[in-house]
Amino acid sequence: MLLHIPDVFSKDEVARLRAILDAGPWTDGNVTSGHQSARAKNNAQLPEDSPQAREVGALIQQALNANPMFVSAALPHTVFPPLFNRYEGGQAFAAHVDNAIRVHPSGLRIRSDLSATLFLSEPSDYDGGELTIETAYGPQTVKLPAGDMVLYPSRSLHHVTPVTRGARVSSFFWIQSLIANDQDRETLFQLDIATQRVAVDKGPTDQAVLELTGVYHNLLRRWSEV
Repeated sequence: MLLHIPDVFSKDEVARLRAILDAGPWTDGNVTSGHQSARAKNNAQLPEDSPQAREVGALIQQALNANPMFVSAALPHTVFPPLFNRYEGGQAFAAHVDNAIRVHPSGLRIRSDLSATLFLSEPSDYDGGELTIETAYGPQTVKLPAGDMVLYPSRSLHHVTPVTRGARVSSFFWIQSLIANDQDRETLFQLDIATQRVAVDKGPTDQAVLELTGVYHNLLRRWSEV
């Protein structure tokens, strides 16, 4: 499932985040690359132990915890501390698949079930820089407004096209879900959305809503890894 999550941050909030990030000590993006990515990656990255990365990363974590669509779709067990990259002057990231296991300098280790990109530059600020994700229905191109995020399975082949004008700044990170299987996770998301729609029409105490909620939690109990 490829999901667009709008308005994780407002435009004013994005401006404040960018003011912090733009003052940071940007370095070669290959500092966090795996063997495959090191051959494909050409960008700048904010060191993950920098004060700027830690401050903005904490704000992103808070926003994700408060975002109902993200929580429903990802069913997060652990969110890897957000990282930050910048593409400009023809920089790009060739086709690759994200590493299955991500290890943070703190010792945190997660299985990457889902990948996320939070856009922090407006599409009009740069040319190129499209995130292209291979899906069962063909390649999907993503270039979202600043403050919006895309969520997609980490097993997906994907790439970022060259940025030929301006700069593309974003946050990227991975999620280990309570539900490892992509299809099971998508089923739960669809069931949750359908239950919410019925609740709007009939009220939260309607019998159908109560029964659907019970089915949701019983499936979550059966499939989850806690």
